[in-house]
Amino acid sequence: MLRTLRGPLLLLAVATSSLAVAADDALPAVVVYAPSPCLACIDWADHLRQNGFAVSIEETPIASMPKLKRWLNVPAELESVHTAKVGRYFVEGHVPAEDIKLLLKEKPLARGLAVPGLPRGAPGREVSNPFCETACTILDNAGQEREIRREAYNTLLVGPDGKTSVFARH
Repeated sequence: MLRTLRGPLLLLAVATSSLAVAADDALPAVVVYAPSPCLACIDWADHLRQNGFAVSIEETPIASMPKLKRWLNVPAELESVHTAKVGRYFVEGHVPAEDIKLLLKEKPLARGLAVPGLPRGAPGREVSNPFCETACTILDNAGQEREIRREAYNTLLVGPDGKTSVFARH
């Protein structure tokens, strides 16, 4: 009887260990706190979903955002519109999913990541422009600056003391 059960038990053990490995590789859920309606915030959440994150959005009154940011320890000079929580970290602004994945993989002693302000070209802030691969400015016929389609920006790592360092350049 033991011999006939060995095959199914082995399959069950392999399947269970595969699920455990998959669970270890699973990305933690992301909670995005954003005022409503913020289309760029929704677009950023969609960017995270497209990159494998499970994302929920909690509509937060704009008047409550400063208190939330203080609770999560986001330095005032790094604030953007939305704030997210992933694992033990905050994510402030339009941080690319690849940067968040790297943060979660490396697990540095830090408060979180931030992309201050609203840089054009960051996830959720894209403007379609097939001619611009890097930061550029579109000029009108008179040579006057018309519209910035994409800006160079940095993702900042916020250390436990609130000091920042460049985590990634985009």
